[in-house]
Amino acid sequence: MKEKRRKEDDVKQLRADLAESPTVFVCTFEGLKVQEDFELRKRVRAQGASYRVIQNRLAHLASQGTPYEKALTGLRGMTSIAYGGDDPLALIKALVAYGKDHPVFEFKSGVVEGRVLDLDGLNALSKLPSKQDLQAKILFLIQSPAQQLVSVLKGPGRDLALLIKQAVEEKKFAAE
Repeated sequence: MKEKRRKEDDVKQLRADLAESPTVFVCTFEGLKVQEDFELRKRVRAQGASYRVIQNRLAHLASQGTPYEKALTGLRGMTSIAYGGDDPLALIKALVAYGKDHPVFEFKSGVVEGRVLDLDGLNALSKLPSKQDLQAKILFLIQSPAQQLVSVLKGPGRDLALLIKQAVEEKKFAAE
């Protein structure tokens, strides 16, 4: 059992981590093996985020007065949180993909940009296109009109060149 001073330090550290993070996903992991947990932590770190197992009471204490209070109050069972990272979509997609491979890993709730999400909200969020997909679509939409304009501008010159070539082949420009 942790000493009171250590628990206070854990609460302060968790409060500081939550203050810096716009995204927190609350999960349960009961039944994961050590190697599976290692793989989960590796996937979370690959997204630039952190993963931490927490005591429910300490999570409640650390979240008081923050946007995460509703998500971290009244927790039961084994609890972990994944938080941080630049792209919440990438993190939720990584967690959902991991959850498909390991059914014992489940979501309890989440907070994205100050908004508390339930399981349905988290599932809907995980189905949104990623940041890279959106950037690719925007780039395509920006380039598409320019490509069409160039094609239209090249059309009359190309048609004229084809017409001259055809006339030369048919010897319509014969010198007399």
